[in-house]
Amino acid sequence: AMALDPEVLFFDEPSAGLDPISARLLDDLILELRDSLGATIVVVTHELASIFAIGSNSIFLDPESRTQIAGGNPVELLNESVDARVVRFLTRGERAVEEKRTR
Repeated sequence: AMALDPEVLFFDEPSAGLDPISARLLDDLILELRDSLGATIVVVTHELASIFAIGSNSIFLDPESRTQIAGGNPVELLNESVDARVVRFLTRGERAVEEKRTR
């Protein structure tokens, strides 16, 4: 598919089952492909490290309503989102645990 000079490349859980070092190398490869091909890259992932390493725009979906609940740069969403579900996902729930500890 890449030989046809695609405008968009889709990756579905590309680092599933990989160790952290291999996953990071794959993230780097995906960024190299984006830059060398000038393509838009769409990645479906639950890997937070990959979201922050390669994501410039992200979309978060509600599993029940199947609608978008947030979108934007993952770092900005982490710092600015008011949706508790997005914050819990991006912090793996650690922010909620930390808030309970400080009460």
